[in-house]
Amino acid sequence: MTRSKKKASTAPVIDPYLPGNGNFGYRVSRYELDLEYKVAINRLSGTATITAVTLAALRTFTLDLSDALTVSKVSVNGRRPSQFSCAAGKLHIGLSSPLPAGAAMTIVVRYSGSPRPIRSYWGDVGFEELTNGALVAGQPNGAASWFPCDDHPSSKASYRIRISTEGPYRAIANGELVSRRARAGMTTWTYELAEPTSSYLITLQIGMYDTHRLAKNGVPISAALPARLRRNFEHDFARQPQMMKLFVKLFGPYPLASGYTVVVTDDDLEIPLEAQGISIFGANHCDGHRSAERLIAHELAHQWFGNSVTARRWRDIWLHEGFACYAEWLWSEHSGGRSADEWARHYHQRLLDSPQDLLLADPGPRDMFDDRVYKRGALTLHVLRGRIGDEKFFALLRDWTSRYRHATVLTDDFTGLAANYADDSLRGLWDAWLYSKDVPAL
Repeated sequence: MTRSKKKASTAPVIDPYLPGNGNFGYRVSRYELDLEYKVAINRLSGTATITAVTLAALRTFTLDLSDALTVSKVSVNGRRPSQFSCAAGKLHIGLSSPLPAGAAMTIVVRYSGSPRPIRSYWGDVGFEELTNGALVAGQPNGAASWFPCDDHPSSKASYRIRISTEGPYRAIANGELVSRRARAGMTTWTYELAEPTSSYLITLQIGMYDTHRLAKNGVPISAALPARLRRNFEHDFARQPQMMKLFVKLFGPYPLASGYTVVVTDDDLEIPLEAQGISIFGANHCDGHRSAERLIAHELAHQWFGNSVTARRWRDIWLHEGFACYAEWLWSEHSGGRSADEWARHYHQRLLDSPQDLLLADPGPRDMFDDRVYKRGALTLHVLRGRIGDEKFFALLRDWTSRYRHATVLTDDFTGLAANYADDSLRGLWDAWLYSKDVPAL
């Protein structure tokens, strides 16, 4: 007689690339953050008010929150919970009486602490002290380093961010600046972001920044940077209005009502990063030689591909990075540099010379920011463009950004939509470029 072995039960996960992130049982529609930050001592305190609806009957639920932050008070629908505790990057909340599915839920969390980045496969992500200020680099799982949230790209919400900090500093967050109030040496900045946004794309930038308006050209573009970098900036970023004009023509309307802001920090940054309506560059990207123009185009393109149209799972990150990388090539072609075809041939050879062990449609968490994802993704689009022709290719991109504006997508959504623009089956193209490791002939 054999005794059957009981299988170990595994907790369900929202995304195997980030198994600890995301939460079950509810959907957030809005975050309201009322925060105070003391630059000199790196001290953050405040209240998060989260509006959500239950997806199932709930007695307990969790939010993502860094262990560096301490929660002092929690309420749900105005009532104290039966218990709350923080452990392993989660705020656990037990309700005094269960809520049925479909119930409205207002969660208020008061918290404070000295925020620090979250350690990950990809280095430190999240809230980071600068020499004289702070920044948030949230991709992919850094939002919980500074506010309690459902930190997964499939969870999109609107935001109001109210941040108070010492008078000399400027605080920049996503959306439209709706008020600025100075009082007793502190300035309070309030931003409103109506468009549904994933938590990793929410940012806070604090520094001794001057602000400047660039030419509108249909979309308001502004910049925040240290005064010492103004001259370099005016040269290095001068062609942003032309970039915006080109991308609106090729990709469809710019997806945000509040316009576009570029922040240049006083510190060097290893890489620039995107946030909803904002791109963040280091002083090293503003050197007076236009050496970062490729990156300027890349970050702007993310406003369409990644920020508005967002991958529902991290395995589909080529839908962000491949598209933004291809936008670099399109800008180069438009502005008198190498053509997209020349870039494609250049990087195709580079891929042939690299290890061919990456699956573009599922690169694995360790490789999801590998440069091969960016370049192979861009090459996939270039091959598609060659197959269906320019007119249909750019019509497809505009349809993609319009149909899934401020929504979340999977690779199958793109391949399914592309089928409408092709005269014959694209299955062979997708099999070769997305679902095989070998680099196909160009």
